[in-house]
Amino acid sequence: MVRTPEGAVMIDETGKRNGRGAYLCAQPSCWEKALGRKQLERALQVLLSAEAEAQMREYAAELPQPLSTIPLQGKEAAEGVC
Repeated sequence: MVRTPEGAVMIDETGKRNGRGAYLCAQPSCWEKALGRKQLERALQVLLSAEAEAQMREYAAELPQPLSTIPLQGKEAAEGVC
């Protein structure tokens, strides 16, 4: 995440955009926790608009689930291999 010098808040997958940044892992639960507890707003020192927060929640919903929450089937389940 980055808050640009102009004050816009956007997702920065490269981590190279100019501005004040905050890092989040690529798990939807981390994003939900950070948004729910206003941690991103504190880190970026900005009040998120409802539109910006909705965009971040949409982005988080599209992130892949961690392997530990995906039930294993077949050979992987028998061997405990992911």
